[in-house]
Amino acid sequence: MKALLAFGVLALAGCAAGPDFEAPAPDLPAAWQDPALQGSDALPPAKWWRVFDDPVLDALEDEAAAASPDLQTAALRFAQGRVRRQMAAAQRGPQLDATAGASRQRQSEHGAGVRVIDAVAPANRDQLVELLAGPFDLFEAGFDASWELDLWGHVRRSIEAADADVATSRATFDGVRLALQADIARTYFELRAAQRELALARADLEAAGAHQQLLQARADGGLASGLDAARERAQFAGLQAQLPPFEVEQTNLMNQLALLLGEPPGALEARLAVPDAADRELRELPDLSAGLPSVLARRRPDIRAAEARLHAATAGIGVAVAELYPRILLGGDFGYEALDASDVGAWGSRRWSVGASLDLPLFDMGRRRSVVTLRKLQQQEAAVDYQRTVLAAWHEIDTVVASYHGEHASQGALTERVAAAREAWQLAQARQESGLISELQALEVRRALLAAQREQAASAGRLAVRYVMLCKALGGSESGDMN
Repeated sequence: MKALLAFGVLALAGCAAGPDFEAPAPDLPAAWQDPALQGSDALPPAKWWRVFDDPVLDALEDEAAAASPDLQTAALRFAQGRVRRQMAAAQRGPQLDATAGASRQRQSEHGAGVRVIDAVAPANRDQLVELLAGPFDLFEAGFDASWELDLWGHVRRSIEAADADVATSRATFDGVRLALQADIARTYFELRAAQRELALARADLEAAGAHQQLLQARADGGLASGLDAARERAQFAGLQAQLPPFEVEQTNLMNQLALLLGEPPGALEARLAVPDAADRELRELPDLSAGLPSVLARRRPDIRAAEARLHAATAGIGVAVAELYPRILLGGDFGYEALDASDVGAWGSRRWSVGASLDLPLFDMGRRRSVVTLRKLQQQEAAVDYQRTVLAAWHEIDTVVASYHGEHASQGALTERVAAAREAWQLAQARQESGLISELQALEVRRALLAAQREQAASAGRLAVRYVMLCKALGGSESGDMN
């Protein structure tokens, strides 16, 4: 019989109340299910910003990772989650406490203890009461231990929920880190684009000034109408009006980067000033025309966090269900008790107890079952949130991919336009030196080249930002420094 009981206890110890969690398998969009789209060669690298081969950007990313308050907060929350997991796991083992005490006591002469004297020795009541009511010292030392049999998996489900919370904290940390990386890169490329456009706008303004002077000279000499000169003055003034917004935007973007790095305003001006911004070319980026492996969308921190929250909610059901069943606590204590300090360690002063206690829930006005219902509703909410997160991720990836491909195609066309305009400018210079065309005509060709370069610079900035957003949409890299 004892063997059968022991076998039953061991069998119960191997099970856990509540449903077991199964990782959901989200349906892929139909357009992503083609095996031809699963090639890994089209993926951004782990440290995706290094594809730009920009040492300034690399340094900014490293500094932001070490100085960002948001990232430090997320790391601390992750550490807190790991500590809570350790606290939950500590419930699996026995709890052992040491006790020691010394006190001086006096019993009441009229308390409950005198009832025994009245029943046993009423004739000697006064002498016995005087003896028992006298002050005395009491010395105690020992330890007690307790261990709860996890028959229904209450502790195991608690640990499982804590593990899921740790996974949520880790995904949240990765999400904050990815957002920081993307914000640094996006702001940096918007700044570089503004700097390139500002340099090209100044060059265009210089050419427009020369063009205006030539037209005005021709008009003063009667070789051209005053209308052309007036139009050129209006265009020149319009170009002048474009410069202040670019300068303000450049200052604002520098301050945004300084804020992300925890620096005061203006701290990055010297580092981010690029005198030759107009001559800087954007590194060729992959076109990703072969498609994207949809499986890597599960690297996204928001999807991993939503899955972990669903896991924690499922484990929470098991914790609540386990509360419906009896709880058995094994306990014991051993110690010494003596009226004289010299007798505390004597073998005759020992005391001990060992046993088990049963906590059997009978009636609580339906509180425990209401908790189970609540946990099930929370699991359903987490499941809906997971599906919503996945669907939003698919839409975001599809939108960003489309915008990236479109800007990549525009950049290719603008590159060809700049190449043709540059060739035309070279021919115009040669024809001007040969006296075949006037300086005015050559300036018009040069301004056409500058206009094409400005459009290409703006598109290059947008393309870099689109690439950054694409890498962010794909979840960046799961690799990190946290263990």
